[in-house]
Amino acid sequence: MDTDPPLQLRVFDLNCWAIRYLSKLRQERIGLIGDTLSQEGFDLALLQEVWSERDYCELKQKLTAPYPYSHYFKSGVIGSGLCVFSRYPILDTFLYQYSLNGYPYMLQHGDWFCGKAVGLLVIKICGIMCHVYVTHLHAEYCRDKDAYLPHRVVQAWELAQFIQHTSKGADVVLLGGDLNMHPGDVGIRLLRDWTGLRDSFADTERFEGCEDGCTLVPANCFTVKEELQPFPLGIRIDYILYKGLSHFVVKCDSLVTTTGTAPGKSIPYSDHEAVTATLCVKRREEAKASSGSAVEPGLVDVVNEARTEVRVGLHAAEHQRYSNGRMAILALLLLLLQAAMGLSSLVGWDSPQPFPKFSFSLLSLLATVVLLLSMVLYVFHTIEVRMLQGTEEQMRLALQALQDKLSSM
Repeated sequence: MDTDPPLQLRVFDLNCWAIRYLSKLRQERIGLIGDTLSQEGFDLALLQEVWSERDYCELKQKLTAPYPYSHYFKSGVIGSGLCVFSRYPILDTFLYQYSLNGYPYMLQHGDWFCGKAVGLLVIKICGIMCHVYVTHLHAEYCRDKDAYLPHRVVQAWELAQFIQHTSKGADVVLLGGDLNMHPGDVGIRLLRDWTGLRDSFADTERFEGCEDGCTLVPANCFTVKEELQPFPLGIRIDYILYKGLSHFVVKCDSLVTTTGTAPGKSIPYSDHEAVTATLCVKRREEAKASSGSAVEPGLVDVVNEARTEVRVGLHAAEHQRYSNGRMAILALLLLLLQAAMGLSSLVGWDSPQPFPKFSFSLLSLLATVVLLLSMVLYVFHTIEVRMLQGTEEQMRLALQALQDKLSSM
């Protein structure tokens, strides 16, 4: 068994930016992506933001021969946008939708309606059990005042926990997707340190593409240049992460990104750059010893930092809940006052100059609308508070366990 030849896996990852009626040149780019996948013959293609199931079906029809196995993950109002094409049989799938994902009233962002999630596929490749994860986290719309940072940290924590608890029977773990986090952000550090996943860009033996591995670059004609002004080279938010378990070791032989346009074409695949990793999977001579008892001291600091961000989000959510509750009470009091005025007119206590009926009805309607909206938002922010409290408690217990292990070492 020790002389088994190494397995080479070519993995393609791309945020396709395929929003029907909104994304520029969507149909042309979907066709271009399909042509490239068909010609290149990757082992796995991990795609995000394929929001239209029709686009997925078109890709599936085009790619039936080179990728006989595929899966489209459905969630949320308009879908998760996640799909995977594989040369190898998909044995099982599972979808976990993140508990927090923005706000329904932030219509200009729309993340809440997308049902951001992580999809798991169990694939057996040449006798090696691979657990493949594809995901897309909440976007960062303003780095200086990032109102969604606590939600993204919660998503990173849930992603890390999901991988940790579902990968125990795997030989190889592979994660690809648009994580919407810079390499030094607390969320990506938490994900990597908690799961032990390795970054293909940091560990590759050969790299070709945009400087610093950036996947959102000014050279791309679809990117918003104003958003990238603080980052002249661009930003790296799309990742391929991996690790080997038990009898297997994985390394990244090469990593390639596109550089603004698709190779040999005049337009890009998307507003994001495509990432292609060539991974080498080798069998160990001896099984890897369990690292369950080993704790990196830096992990405690990362979890502490993440817990702090969750607390900040918790305070903000509690404030929003209080404001909406107060607004609902004021609207209810106004309705009660109007009801009392209406009853007084029925029993003959009319004033010489009664309140104008049209204004009275309009005010009642306004108060009713405010009451209903405030109650709905109060319930929504109560759910948000509960989720943040739950995550903060999980992190507290995790920190306690880590500190106990460190003290016993």
